[in-house]
Amino acid sequence: MNVRYRVELDQAERSELAALLSGGKHAARKLKRATSDEAIARSVGVGGSTVYRTKRRFVLGNLAAALSEEPRPGASRKLSGKEEPLLVATACSSPPAGRARWTLELLAGELVRLTAHERVSRETVRRRLAENDLKPWRKDMWCIPQVDGEYVARMEDVLDLYAEAPDPKRPVICFDESPIQLIGEVRQPIPARSGQIERYDCEYRRNGTANLFVFLDVHRSWRKVKVTERRAAKDFAACMRELTDVHYPKAERIRVVLDNLSTHSAGALYQSLPACEARRMLRRLEFHYVPKHASWLNMVEIEILAKQCLDRRIKSHAKLAAETAAWEKQRNAARARIKWMFTTDKARAKMGRAYPKLDAKSASSQRVKTSVQRY
Repeated sequence: MNVRYRVELDQAERSELAALLSGGKHAARKLKRATSDEAIARSVGVGGSTVYRTKRRFVLGNLAAALSEEPRPGASRKLSGKEEPLLVATACSSPPAGRARWTLELLAGELVRLTAHERVSRETVRRRLAENDLKPWRKDMWCIPQVDGEYVARMEDVLDLYAEAPDPKRPVICFDESPIQLIGEVRQPIPARSGQIERYDCEYRRNGTANLFVFLDVHRSWRKVKVTERRAAKDFAACMRELTDVHYPKAERIRVVLDNLSTHSAGALYQSLPACEARRMLRRLEFHYVPKHASWLNMVEIEILAKQCLDRRIKSHAKLAAETAAWEKQRNAARARIKWMFTTDKARAKMGRAYPKLDAKSASSQRVKTSVQRY
């Protein structure tokens, strides 16, 4: 039997509904429920069952119950508890032969093949992957280091160097080099104007290569960019001579952080300079090498020279030297500094599981030595 519900509002409820309909931001579905009339279905544009359910919730409950949503269970999940891990494992595996990467369509088809489902939609796969923060169609290129004793020793040496208090007599200088292609235009670019961006031709002319040597003081706002044609041992030696004799002539000891390249060595100075000159410079130089595949430990890598200055076509050695000199002058004038936050303590906390592990015998011996020293 169809029960009819009669709605009678008191003055407080009428005032609440009037205030709800008169202004403010509310869901459209809630506003429709707040309109009460015999002709609701026609005037509001809802079905008779909606009017009936709203009245029923009011009579059996209260005004708040009438205006709120009833629980909506929705459709059940397409993939079961065992099938979702299967999707994740498939997305993390190698793609099928002939395909560079997994797509949503490929994964949906693979699930149909591996499970009893006759069909799995692309949207189902997308939602489950999003829940697991997976994007199998994307890849990042990264240097994967081997964290061994040598890696840790070099890393902590550099981090401790960065953490030292500034000492003008013992400056810490980060040094790096980078090859640059000199690219010229075949056709003159069309300048930007109102309503149209700048346009340049896809064809270009290669004008050879150049090299950038970059110095960065860890504890003050100073950097230097030097443009050379090559990056041979004699070029490295020339950079070290400028560092000791021109940029820091009064420093007693210059600690240089650099990559472990073949030309970045004391031997490069002896190959390029008289022995007495090489020895004189090396008495004031102290090289600290970052680990292999860990160039991120060199502060020069964080400098934004490539993004701010080099992200364009530069046709000649002279143009490159002029542009990098202008960038260098602006950065130094702005007193730009790099605020290094990563410390040895943070490295041990964050990378502790990657540190080399002592065997049980060595660990026991170390504890005995520590105990004896304390005693």
